[in-house]
Amino acid sequence: MGDSRGDKEYLGVDTNVLVPFLDKQHPDHSEAKELLSFPNTATNPTVIHEAYHTLVYAQKWDRKEAMNTLNDYINLDTTLFLNQTKEITKLGLYIGLEYPLGGRDCLIMANFLSNRIEQIVTFDKALLDLEKLTIDGRTLGIIAPRDI
Repeated sequence: MGDSRGDKEYLGVDTNVLVPFLDKQHPDHSEAKELLSFPNTATNPTVIHEAYHTLVYAQKWDRKEAMNTLNDYINLDTTLFLNQTKEITKLGLYIGLEYPLGGRDCLIMANFLSNRIEQIVTFDKALLDLEKLTIDGRTLGIIAPRDI
């Protein structure tokens, strides 16, 4: 695996929770702050780049401020940054075959599943309705911020 997580448990963070967590002006900020109660989080390139896009184009942040804030987040000792590989990409395609999810959600789920993350926090109703995603004996629980 190559990461130094030790025996720490990590919570995967979806873009739609990360953005309001970082943006105090976002209407969901108060609920997204629940992330503070979980000591370690996990993210990946898809989440970070979706967050950049949302912060800049929807939330109207300055591009440099968005970049710096996201760099600060991924450099935290409590944030596990997960790389993406060809195998993760293939798993994402397979998840799309098995579950009615869009491509980016499939890629995010595949990354967390491949890296043994056991739960993801999201506001996405389609994901929350699933409650969990199971592929090849690996399960990813899906929870809302209020359930952290």
